[in-house]
Amino acid sequence: MAEKKVVVDTYQDTKVEDPYQWLESSADPKVQEWTQGQNAHTRAMLDKLPGREAIRQRVTELITWQSASYFDLEDRGGTLFGLKAQPPKQQPMLVTIGSLSDTASARVLLDPTVVDPSGKTTIDFFVPSPDGKKVAVSLSRDGTESGDVYIYDMATGKQMPNEMVPHVNGGTAGGSLAWTGDNQSYFYTRYPRGTERPAEDMNFFQQVYFHKLGTPADKDTYAIGKDFPRIAESALETSKDGKYIFDLVGNGDGTEHMLYLYGPSGQWQQVSRFEDMVVGARFGEDGALYLKSLKDAPRGKVLRLPLATPALDKATVIVPEGKATIMGFLPTQGRLYLVEQLGGPSQLRMVDLKGQDLGLVPTLPVSTVGGLVNQSGDDVLFANVSYVEPMAWYRYSAKEGKATKTAFAQTSPVDFSDIDVVRAEATSKDGTKVPLTILKAKGVKQNGNNPTLLTGYGGFNIAITPGFNKLSRAWLEQGGVIAIANLRGGSEFGEEWHANGSLTKKQNVFDDFYACAKLLVDQKYTQPKKLAIEGGSNGGLLMGAVLTQHPEMYGVVVARVGIYDMLRVETTPNGQFNVTEYGTVKDPEQFKALYAYSPYHHVKDGAKYPPTLFTSGANDPRVDPFHSRKMVARMQAATGGKGRIYLRAAGGGHGIGKPLSDRIEEEVDIYSFLFNELGVKYQPVKPVAAPASK
Repeated sequence: MAEKKVVVDTYQDTKVEDPYQWLESSADPKVQEWTQGQNAHTRAMLDKLPGREAIRQRVTELITWQSASYFDLEDRGGTLFGLKAQPPKQQPMLVTIGSLSDTASARVLLDPTVVDPSGKTTIDFFVPSPDGKKVAVSLSRDGTESGDVYIYDMATGKQMPNEMVPHVNGGTAGGSLAWTGDNQSYFYTRYPRGTERPAEDMNFFQQVYFHKLGTPADKDTYAIGKDFPRIAESALETSKDGKYIFDLVGNGDGTEHMLYLYGPSGQWQQVSRFEDMVVGARFGEDGALYLKSLKDAPRGKVLRLPLATPALDKATVIVPEGKATIMGFLPTQGRLYLVEQLGGPSQLRMVDLKGQDLGLVPTLPVSTVGGLVNQSGDDVLFANVSYVEPMAWYRYSAKEGKATKTAFAQTSPVDFSDIDVVRAEATSKDGTKVPLTILKAKGVKQNGNNPTLLTGYGGFNIAITPGFNKLSRAWLEQGGVIAIANLRGGSEFGEEWHANGSLTKKQNVFDDFYACAKLLVDQKYTQPKKLAIEGGSNGGLLMGAVLTQHPEMYGVVVARVGIYDMLRVETTPNGQFNVTEYGTVKDPEQFKALYAYSPYHHVKDGAKYPPTLFTSGANDPRVDPFHSRKMVARMQAATGGKGRIYLRAAGGGHGIGKPLSDRIEEEVDIYSFLFNELGVKYQPVKPVAAPASK
């Protein structure tokens, strides 16, 4: 067990003891020694779990099923670009797609495993030039998300010499880039360099700079951002004709944004301020900028702003707020396509440019719609996926009113038609109805004995939407039930739903999750000792909170890369970006709320906690691994070293860009741990035949 070295911190006149603050320094040899000891202890447990090799075989064959997935499609200059994930490749590749009728037409432009055979280099983002002849790519290594931008020439398929701009992307404020209409220069997000700012400020104060191809990066010129907040996050986009660029600037990770526009005058001008609540923008093809606004419309409305008069008071409402939540939209020649959220699942609705309703595009039941791409006229491409149907790209013909599945569709190693998808509603502590999706094989009885895995997130305005997870088969085929909660803090029902699960109302998220767990027990899907729960990042915080508030409710917990010390989170770079979501100890009311649920501060000596596996990443730029270290030390002390509390501290980062092989190892460990702790004797499954590679 970890040595206690009590430090007393004072917040708002409250003295708080912190026995494991010494575990915060990753560079301290004593911390490294303690972490290595924990890893050895965890490995000794994991490596001897029963059924592990059969689980490895099943997890590996499901994850490495050789059916390619294509995502982030973008059409520029008549060329369709996208990312292709093709197991057993360690990382997604940048491709161009010649024809959606033929997967063989996908041509690899950049394979990160050729750049770095270790498999640890990943593509953060790519942006093609307006004419489609060049593409800017941000590459980062080993989970750091610290990305440098390179330019690739489509004619040669090669990287352009002497074209590298450092640290455009970061794990804190992200990164973005927008080409100018001449295809020879671009604006990009720039973090401080050299001695421009003190060491503690190097991940902050993101600004926008201008780079011209053929000139050294150190000669790049400032564009905007000197008066942006310390925790600004810029998202840049170019109009189709290359004449305009916008910068949508977020105030940290919250919902406050301001919008700037760059046009033919060569000047940037501010279009909206934080209080205007414009949170999204897309260029139309009719000389207008379309905006998503939350002003007096928590579920969102769409405005049309003529580019000739870009003052917000000249904007008109095209789509007023409705019952569904507007998540995204795409203007085409004569239409506006709206992705609308319905408490988890989504739909694709069409209106004309005056806002007249044109009906729904047909999509799968209980599914997610996304990735809208306009190729010509009013025809669009979109991705559609459900819990039981793998993701596929569809082409919608506006003239025919018909959606056709393209050849770019994933296949599954197993048929999921034997899985029931049940939509339920739990009632939270304050009476709020909380949606819950339950997956189970047909014939699984509600007898209270099924091993059940409940997951949730509840934060940062992120909706938990239906997705096809091949790996879920490894749970379902063992007689397991999977439940996915749509908690407050997400965007499932708009900004009000989000706001009621953030800042001083964060406790609602934990109450919602507990209500979902209770429903699963009350409706006899499972019982507490057979109920596993899992979450990552903000969902890791969720695990820490519900684990300390209701330890009797769960049989086993997996908490991935989570935040557990809510009083010290803002001492880390990304923690400072999180204050618009979680709050700050500097505000009396927010401190009170943070201290009331902070998992690390609510571990009780002598309490009986379920077996728990914490995971962390050494290079994680989003959640410092010290959170997992401190929580494990505190829980091990509270259980006298007799509880099954484990730390799996790996290299890599938050999970973004994780090599395929590392992902397999982690999932094998987690599934083995879950099955063992719930008393499930793993039944090996007959291997499936591999498909023809696409």
